[in-house]
Amino acid sequence: MGVLDLWEMIRPELLTAALATLQLALGALLLGLVLGLLLALARLGGNPLLGRLAGIYIEIFRGTPALLQLFIIYFGLAAIGVTFSSFQAAVIGLGLNAAAYLAEIYRAGLEAVPKGQTEAAQAIGMTRGQVLAWIVLPQALRVVLAPIGNVAISLLKDTSVASLIAAPDLMLRAQDLSSQYFMPLEIYLIVGAMYFALCFPLSLLVRRIERAQERRS
Repeated sequence: MGVLDLWEMIRPELLTAALATLQLALGALLLGLVLGLLLALARLGGNPLLGRLAGIYIEIFRGTPALLQLFIIYFGLAAIGVTFSSFQAAVIGLGLNAAAYLAEIYRAGLEAVPKGQTEAAQAIGMTRGQVLAWIVLPQALRVVLAPIGNVAISLLKDTSVASLIAAPDLMLRAQDLSSQYFMPLEIYLIVGAMYFALCFPLSLLVRRIERAQERRS
């Protein structure tokens, strides 16, 4: 059986699995974006306790493997009665992990906004929330877009570890098909090409954003 014949046979299953992979990556990214921003604001907010707790969270999740975190959420929490489906555990685990990296990206972006603008806005009567929403965040967003894109690319590839907790992603389907057709090399090469096809457009977008930022600077 040739590779093209094999592709025709397994294409529907792999495309379905690729869609599940995109949903997994998107769910984890959304969780990471929201939680990462909250962590960054906690670190910069001036409350020592919240800043210290956010810092501990970031160091723990950046300093331990994502796979270990998935195992704790899926297997460890089940031991104390907290259960998630494999898909839910993968979204939560990868999202919590991504949040630690995104928090540092957000923090760098927020700190890049000149403090004089914040002080000027407060001087004309804007509240802290208004300054953040209308002055700081829009400017910080331009700084963090490209790094966030890089995190999204890494997250899309890292979804492959979710197969180890049986999350229904592209890599798990590849393992099943490899056992079914006994053509592991061909199947994994096809899946590798699919991951590349998913990530490459994001890479192009990140490069375009970086070039636009270079022109503005």
